[in-house]
Amino acid sequence: MRVLLVGAGGVGTAITRIAARRSFFDHMVVTDYDLSRAEAVVAALGEDGARFSALRVDASDRAAVTALIAEQRCDILVNATDPRFVMPLFDAALAAGVDYLDMAMSLSSPHPERPYEECGVKLGDGQFERAAAWEEAGRLALVGVGVEPGLSDVFARYAADELFDQIEEIGVRDGANLTVEGYDFAPSFSIWTTIEECLNPPVIWEKDRGWFTTAPFSEPEVFDFPEGIGPVECVNVEHEEVLLIPRWVESRRVTFKYGLGEEFIETLKTLHRLGLDRTDEVTVPGGAVSPRDVVAACLPDPASLGELMRGKTCAGTWVKGTKDGAPREVYLYHVVDNQWSMREYGSQAVVWQTAINPVIALELVAGGVWSGTGVLGAEALDPRPFLDLLVEYGSPWGLREQ
Repeated sequence: MRVLLVGAGGVGTAITRIAARRSFFDHMVVTDYDLSRAEAVVAALGEDGARFSALRVDASDRAAVTALIAEQRCDILVNATDPRFVMPLFDAALAAGVDYLDMAMSLSSPHPERPYEECGVKLGDGQFERAAAWEEAGRLALVGVGVEPGLSDVFARYAADELFDQIEEIGVRDGANLTVEGYDFAPSFSIWTTIEECLNPPVIWEKDRGWFTTAPFSEPEVFDFPEGIGPVECVNVEHEEVLLIPRWVESRRVTFKYGLGEEFIETLKTLHRLGLDRTDEVTVPGGAVSPRDVVAACLPDPASLGELMRGKTCAGTWVKGTKDGAPREVYLYHVVDNQWSMREYGSQAVVWQTAINPVIALELVAGGVWSGTGVLGAEALDPRPFLDLLVEYGSPWGLREQ
């Protein structure tokens, strides 16, 4: 397998460090708009970098990406950029006749009149609209395969297959006790993506109602996270799992709640009130800029914060239903300690936890264990081989009876 990795940021860097220890692929071409960044990622691998090379590509240029796939004889494109570039990369892979994998799906847009009640364009709609073309081409687009979405969806399918006879609710719950020394506000993941998912109307799915929206940060609840993280207040946030899980897993209700914290929520609300979450350009002396890009440029790169971070991050899926006629509730989870991920891989916990899952998926695809055509989420495929490999990679998952 020859892999084209687009994006040499924090997650892309962690992907190379994890993949370098595995033998399932022949070569990985690491690309970025900034060639020096891609070259630095490969150089940092040292002797482990023999199967890697660095090239420049503009992720927004579909034709250039398509040509590069052919030139490098790649079999699959892995998208490690932010969601703005999903569609050009997704279309480039289809045009080149290769498989595709991403960790975040095509962007949504709110309903023009009733944004907090009805869905407008949903996350992933742009990709699912092209599913027939992928099926006709006989190629696989494996979408939303990071940690959330991704591992959380694998947990949902595993619960449905092995732990429950009927499921009442699947709720993805994400929380952490991470701190960053020296910063009052320093997100541990891309602020561009964080603003997008936190300020858009959250989506909920119910079997009798379908998909609908609510207000940002709605329905707060305190969830007790494992391995010493403890109670964290979680709120509704727009996320791909709610758009993916109901397509393949039977449940009466699906939600996603994120543990943000009051200070983080107030900062996001302030950015929104000031219009600094906007992506359309505004005119300033010297040119035009996107306010959200300015915010991102003013904050530290999350990938650079690892040495200053302390604590753990937890991603997981809470499931409620029945088994053998008796009520059951479980929380399937994956915890990463930042000091461990920094010591073992030199990557901070949040980006490392995101990156391990596409590498596992790549290995399953390379070995023919995961296969298919069309646009599929992780919950469309057998969860057990994925979870077994997660353990083999040295990062076990857990199950807690609630």
